[in-house]
Amino acid sequence: MTLISLFEQAIQDYGDKPALAHKPKGGTYQDISYTEFGESVDVFSKGLNALGIQKGDRVAILSENRPEWAITDFGILKVGAVNVPMFSTLTAVQVGYILKDSGAKVICVSTKDQLKKVISIRDEVPSLEHIIIYNELDDEVPADVSQFVDICSKGSETDSSIETDIDESDLATIIYTSGTTGNPKGVMLTHANFISNYNAAKSLIDVTETDVLLSFLPLSHVFERLGGHYVPLFSGAKVAYAESTFTVAQNMQDVSPTVMLSVPRLYETMYDRVLRAVQAGSSLKQKIFHWGVSVGSAVSSKIQQGGKPSAILKLKQSIADKLVFAKLKAATGGRLRFFVSGGAALPKSIAEFFHAAGILILEGYGLTETSPIISMNHPDKWKFGTVGAPIPGIEVKIAEDGEIITRGPHVMKGYFNNEEATSESIDSDGWFYTGDIGIIDENGFIQITDRKKNIIVLSNGKNVAPQPIESQLVQSSFINQIMLVGNERKNIAALIVPNFEALKSWASENGVDTTELSELLKTREVQQLIQSEIRERLTDFADFEQVRRFALLEKEFSQEEDEMTPTLKLKRNVIIEKYSDVIEDMYPEES
Repeated sequence: MTLISLFEQAIQDYGDKPALAHKPKGGTYQDISYTEFGESVDVFSKGLNALGIQKGDRVAILSENRPEWAITDFGILKVGAVNVPMFSTLTAVQVGYILKDSGAKVICVSTKDQLKKVISIRDEVPSLEHIIIYNELDDEVPADVSQFVDICSKGSETDSSIETDIDESDLATIIYTSGTTGNPKGVMLTHANFISNYNAAKSLIDVTETDVLLSFLPLSHVFERLGGHYVPLFSGAKVAYAESTFTVAQNMQDVSPTVMLSVPRLYETMYDRVLRAVQAGSSLKQKIFHWGVSVGSAVSSKIQQGGKPSAILKLKQSIADKLVFAKLKAATGGRLRFFVSGGAALPKSIAEFFHAAGILILEGYGLTETSPIISMNHPDKWKFGTVGAPIPGIEVKIAEDGEIITRGPHVMKGYFNNEEATSESIDSDGWFYTGDIGIIDENGFIQITDRKKNIIVLSNGKNVAPQPIESQLVQSSFINQIMLVGNERKNIAALIVPNFEALKSWASENGVDTTELSELLKTREVQQLIQSEIRERLTDFADFEQVRRFALLEKEFSQEEDEMTPTLKLKRNVIIEKYSDVIEDMYPEES
C-alpha cells in the first residue's frame, strides 16, 4: 500500500463527489470532483515525466494552499518522486538553502512574488532544471520557467501511462523543519510512515465523505499535510481552501466546515473576541453570559466524568445555547463536529470554555519526525490539559530525564544528508528522542511540560518550564504574547506584547489620557494593571516560578521579523538577542 494507491482508490470510490473547493478572487467557492482531481494529477504527472523527472528525484513546492498544491503533491508521488514542500513565507535565502540541500530538480511556485525569490537564487542551485508557476503570467515567461497549465497540456498529449514501481518503503517527502535555531534539517518520511499515521488516525476519528474541511494551515507543515490533506481525501471528504489566514472567519461562513484543524492561536483569538464583546455589553448581558458559561461548564464536567446531565441541566443548557452560544457556533459555520488543535500547547481553559459552549477541541501531539502524530485526544477518549493517549501501533515512554521518547512505524527514516543528526535523535534500539519533557498519567494521557531546550535554569539551580506559565498569562485579555527569560538569573522576567486594542479601551475607560502607545505602556496605571494580571493568574505556581519583572513591547512578535516559525512558535534565541538591552534593563542589579 502506498499514498498513490490510496489516492487512486479514492478517485475510483468517490468519482463525482467534490474533492477540493477554492474561491477565485472576487468569486464564490467552486468544487473540483474526485474524477476531475484524478485527471489533473494524471496529466501533471505525465508532464513531470516529460521533463525527465523520475523515481527518487526531488520536486519542491513553494506555494500557499490551493488545488494546484494537492495536484502537484500527488503528481510527484505518481512518478515516484519526492515532494519537498516549503512555507510560502520563507525568504529567498532560505528557499535557496533548501533547494540546494535537497538537490531539487524542479520547483513549483504559486505567484510572481514566489518566482522572484527563486530567480534571485537560481544560479546558486546547480541541481535546479525547471521552474513551474501556477498563476498564468501576463507578460513574457522567462526561458527556464513553465506555466502549470502548459505542463498539464504537455502531459495530456502523452498517450502512454506512467508505470513506476513504488514501494511503501520509498521516500515520499523531505520536510525541512522550521527550527527555532540554525539551518533546518530535512526530515525524510516514507509512504509507510504516512500510512501508519493515517491508519491510526482513522481508527480514532471517523472522517467520511459527508465531511467538509476548511484548510488554512500551510500544507507544507506535516500536521496539515496528514490531517487536512491525506486523511480527508482518502476518506471521500471535501477540502475547501481558505483564501488566506486573514479570511478564515469569512471562509468558515462560506463553506460551513464539519472538521477543522488549527494551531491554538485561532481558538485563543476567537475566545478573546467573545470576551471583548461581553465586556463591551451591558451588565445584564454580562450576567447572562457568565450564567451560560457556568451551565455549559456543569454539563461539560458531567460528560468528562462519564455521566449525563440531568433533565433540568439539559433544559438550562438549551436556554444557554440560544442566549449565549448560538453566535459562536454560527461563526464556525453552524455544522462543526469538532476542532483539532496541534502545533503548540492549547491552554486548558480555552478547551474548557469551548466545550462549555458545546464545541469540542481535540488536542494532539507530534513532530515532523513522527509523521506527525504520537498521541491524540479523540471523540471517544479525551482529557483537557493533555495531548491524549499514544495512537495505536506505536510505543511511547518517558526517559529518565523526563524526555518523551517514541518508537514505531511513524518514526522518520532520518535526516537527509545528515547522519550525525539522525544518530543523535534515534538510538540503536529505534527510539526517537522528541526533545519534549512530559509525563504519562495513570489513565495513559500524555501531558507536555515544555521543550527540553526551553527549560530556564535559574542561578539557584531551580528549573522553570516557561510554557505552562506563558499559557496561563496569555489568557489575560490584556496580554497578547509573552516570552519568559531568566536563564542563570536570580528570578523570572517576561517580555510582554500587550493586547493593544484592549489596553487602549481600558485606558480610555479609566481616564488614562495618552494617545501615544509608547507613552501609554510606560504609565504607572498600565504597569500596575499588567502586574495585577500576572499576580492573579500565577497564584498556583511556586515562588521561584513567579514573574518578578516585565517589559512591555510596542510591536508583536512576527514571522516577518524572524521572531516566529511558520507554525507561530517563538524563536526564543532570536528574540533574546534582539531584545538583549531590554532584558538587561530588567536585571539592573546583575549588570
